[in-house]
Amino acid sequence: MPHFVIECSKNITELVEETELNLAVHQVAAASELFTLGDIKVRTNSYSTYLVGGTETGSFIHVFANIMQGRTVEQKAALSKTVVERLTELLPSVSNIAMNVNDFEKASYCNKAML
Repeated sequence: MPHFVIECSKNITELVEETELNLAVHQVAAASELFTLGDIKVRTNSYSTYLVGGTETGSFIHVFANIMQGRTVEQKAALSKTVVERLTELLPSVSNIAMNVNDFEKASYCNKAML
């Protein structure tokens, strides 16, 4: 925990390597000091078919962050803003860059280490 899933149009991965996208988001998450470094997970899913504004010609990046509950709205907003700023620096020609943060409920979360 946390999980950062980068979803993007396929042409994004032609502009920058997936590993570079993952590293950029990982570095922002680590710098936020909201998470334990070894717990941060980042991955990218790119799509060859998609619509942006009703056409397949646009580019997009959307980061979905799933984190354990307990952070303030201000902390989550700052995290989103900083990730979007970093991705904008990395890909200034991409106009559709966004992020949202979803909370996991501590009471219903389980992983293998908890068994």
